[in-house]
Amino acid sequence: MRATDRPAAGARTREPAIARQPTENPSPIDADEPWMRGLHADTGYLLYRLGLRSGQAFNTFLQESGVRLRHYAVLRYLATSEGALQRELSTRLGYDPSAIVGLVDDLEKQDLAERRPSPDDRRSRIVVLTERGRTFLRDTDEAGLRVTNDLLAPLDPAERETLHALLLRVADRP
Repeated sequence: MRATDRPAAGARTREPAIARQPTENPSPIDADEPWMRGLHADTGYLLYRLGLRSGQAFNTFLQESGVRLRHYAVLRYLATSEGALQRELSTRLGYDPSAIVGLVDDLEKQDLAERRPSPDDRRSRIVVLTERGRTFLRDTDEAGLRVTNDLLAPLDPAERETLHALLLRVADRP
């Protein structure tokens, strides 16, 4: 390294972000950087980051079972119905139709859901939750609540209710 390539005395050097190792209690990434303050002023970005953190935490829990958050969403939807066509799952959950096929295949392999002939149209098949799928959902309810509680720990109960009500209002918009 040439002398001209070295940082000036007392200058702060930064390790590339990719090389940084996660800490036990990570702080917001580069929270002191001006560009991050700009992102933190953007509500859409904060919602995105919160969604990522929530999904990662829940996926970490689900990982042992071989199920991911996308599978869980399908199971949770099926728990509210007597069965659904794959295209209905795609529309309701906002997943690509080809992704639904793979998700349902995975769930069938684990006996969490199954395809059955539709009572309305013998050419169609509906996806239904199996008894094992219902048990799985009951067993994961507590873990899901723990993930949510950890994520929302900085908020008091009234703030959590307000956040939930606001998110529902935004999510219910067409």
